Amino acid sequence: MAGAAAEQRRLATVVESWLGRPVLIVGDAMLDEWRFADSDRLCREAPAPVLTLRRRISAAGGAANTAVNVAALGGRAVLVAPVGADVAGDELHDCLDRAGVWDRTVNQPGRPTPVKRRMLAGNQILLREDSGDPDDALDPEGVTRLLTALSCATEELRAAAGGEAPTLVVCDYGLGALPAPVRAWLVEQRERYATVALDAHDLADWRGLAPTVVTPSFAEATRLLARAGGTSRTTTGTGLHLEHPDGDPADGPSELTVGAAPGGVRADDSTADPTPEPSPADRPGPVGEPIRGEGRVAFTGDGLSVTGTGVTVNTQAGEGVDRAVLAESRLAELRAHTGADVVAVTLDTEGAVVGGADGAPRRSHSTPVPASHAVGAGDAYLAAMTLALAADAPLPTAAQLAQLAATITVSDTGTCVCRREDLLTALDQPTETTGHAALVDTDELDAIVAEYREAGRSVVFTNGCFDVLHRGHVRYLEQARALGDLLIVAVNSDGSVRRLKGADRPVNPVEDRAALLAALACVDHVVVFEEDSPATLIEAVRPDVYVKGGDYPPELVPEAPLVRRLGGQVRTLGYVPDRSTSAIIERIRSHSQDPSAHPVDREHDPSLSTRTQAS
Repeated sequence: MAGAAAEQRRLATVVESWLGRPVLIVGDAMLDEWRFADSDRLCREAPAPVLTLRRRISAAGGAANTAVNVAALGGRAVLVAPVGADVAGDELHDCLDRAGVWDRTVNQPGRPTPVKRRMLAGNQILLREDSGDPDDALDPEGVTRLLTALSCATEELRAAAGGEAPTLVVCDYGLGALPAPVRAWLVEQRERYATVALDAHDLADWRGLAPTVVTPSFAEATRLLARAGGTSRTTTGTGLHLEHPDGDPADGPSELTVGAAPGGVRADDSTADPTPEPSPADRPGPVGEPIRGEGRVAFTGDGLSVTGTGVTVNTQAGEGVDRAVLAESRLAELRAHTGADVVAVTLDTEGAVVGGADGAPRRSHSTPVPASHAVGAGDAYLAAMTLALAADAPLPTAAQLAQLAATITVSDTGTCVCRREDLLTALDQPTETTGHAALVDTDELDAIVAEYREAGRSVVFTNGCFDVLHRGHVRYLEQARALGDLLIVAVNSDGSVRRLKGADRPVNPVEDRAALLAALACVDHVVVFEEDSPATLIEAVRPDVYVKGGDYPPELVPEAPLVRRLGGQVRTLGYVPDRSTSAIIERIRSHSQDPSAHPVDREHDPSLSTRTQAS
């Protein structure tokens, strides 16, 4: 019992160690849409259910969900991806804002944001509609903008981490976000990243990247082995025989045949009578849906068929040959073909098989759940595995934490996100609390900061009037919180606001402003100051990072010399366009003067339809 508790504490220490780890995520970002409906009758026109929509949820998907999971687990996540200038893109930006992801996506007018829309009744998925075509390739200008965003985001993360090389996560799901020039740039710039994780439908596209870890599904691993092709080989120690055709037929599938080893001996029966291997004509044909741009990849010999969209297992055939055993037997080849230090083959609800340089396979298990509960669980697995390896955790520890992160997210229907608090709770560790109220005075603040310093935590400090709290403020504060372990917000008193903004301000008294700020999950403590400048508080707090809002260089921040003299760094974070307090007050005044004015419909709000590359 004591040993188990010690092991959980050891794992929790790794979770704590990756807090604030800088991670750049690039790839296919999409929007997951969930529509929950009721149905109690069939329509007259066809034997189809009549659905009444009750609830709709939008969530980040693909690379965007990986970024959300990195942020939720405590990493410092930056997403670079092409996103359409459309309603789905606006919703995706909102999802990233809420999660505290640094949104460095690049607008691609005329190229729609990929969306997966699921319609459910009684928590059963009835249909899924996908939009966004990988054939809508990025134009040359779009590629240039994406490469610029990648380079800038890399340096931004490096600067935020005090010169430390960031971690890179590549999410290539074949939707066109990573064309050949972008792949070539990432391969060429590999040395700018300390740890590189790769999750790709087609791993063969990424030769030369030399990733730290790859996380293929069983089908993706199979596809790579089939294409690696060449000669028949017998896997040492298992008796499993995988026959690679010398080449993919021009009009047929890429095929990997699984069955008895030459001589007919199965993996689980070394004494079985030799039986001849079935001829190609006798083998059942591959089943399932081909991936884009390819026929199929299939295990056909013993009834185990693999497609690009999932796995179909005939439990009456292929006894003694299961996916975990097969994956374990091919880990060395997968490492050789990908150039990765670590290969983690995910097996859906059966867990994963992980192998590193020591050649020892590690098996992890999961609890079977409905498919609608597991959407995005692989993103949680990838995020936790990457953060753990970036924090120099041993491979067995990283594999444990990754499987745990994926497993605890699948309790309900929806896109899976694992929070750091959930992971610590699953390890029976208390979540981080200071024991102090959110609203504090300056004396209390001194004690809180001292407590955090003693624990080795970093302090982020910002200040402002925050008169009419709006979305721009929230996004700004979420990004500020991601820069360290503790966010302190100093808010100007009413008298201070009047001196700075004029006699008609503030609109809201300081009690209300401070209470709203303290209610935000990203804000740890709020303190009120009377002076026009926060210099005295900065002297007392000595922040590791001082943050101001605005699209100007840190050198122009008046407090910058003081912060740097005290050993801190200065960051400026851009606001959401058209979301300033003054603009909101002006709109309220104009509406009060024009009774016929109506609010702008969200889909046509130009401030939501147009985004700049910088946040």
